[in-house]
Amino acid sequence: MATQEAIDRFVEMARRVGRAGLTVCSSGNLSVRIGDEVLISGTGSWVPELTADRVSVCRFSDGEVLNGIRPSIESVFHLGVMRERQDVGCVLHFQSPYATAVACMKKRPENFNFTAECPLHVGEEIPMIPYYRPGSPELANAVVEAMRDHNSVMLLKHGQVVCGKDFDQALERATFFEMACRIAVLNGDNVDPLTRAEIDDLDVYFLGKQGK
Repeated sequence: MATQEAIDRFVEMARRVGRAGLTVCSSGNLSVRIGDEVLISGTGSWVPELTADRVSVCRFSDGEVLNGIRPSIESVFHLGVMRERQDVGCVLHFQSPYATAVACMKKRPENFNFTAECPLHVGEEIPMIPYYRPGSPELANAVVEAMRDHNSVMLLKHGQVVCGKDFDQALERATFFEMACRIAVLNGDNVDPLTRAEIDDLDVYFLGKQGK
């Protein structure tokens, strides 16, 4: 069973999400893997005000709840992404203000590569997941499938999901995704995304990728 210290650290992660302004009330959830267990914010819990008694401890292999606290209704895709990708130790899902605004647009940007941070951290391509009811098997399956090869996805009429090797990396991705969406909302059609050559240059300089 996860230690109280681990649960307390998880609660502080949730508070950091709140301080970053990425979610309000119960409009979001997070998970962190610790060995053979996964900590997930409890169903209906308010992430910015999360307390230890609202943290669910689940077995990684089958999702069984180990401490009697029911996890978020989105726990299926949290666990699914981690099972598909051994490099992932944290999944974050938020209705952050600007990402959700873009997710509800009829006409969305073709890409979000407005600054270097998006292709380098969030992902050069952001899959768009069609609307499915929150907590539904269809939504969970679509998220897991899309995140096999991507670190960030947008849920149409819903919000964003990101993953990372740990909480800090996932939070960085969520924050930069929100920044890109903020640029899209504030600038409208008056945007000038990075060119293919500019993105390739970033890849070579920062990531050492050649021959794209």
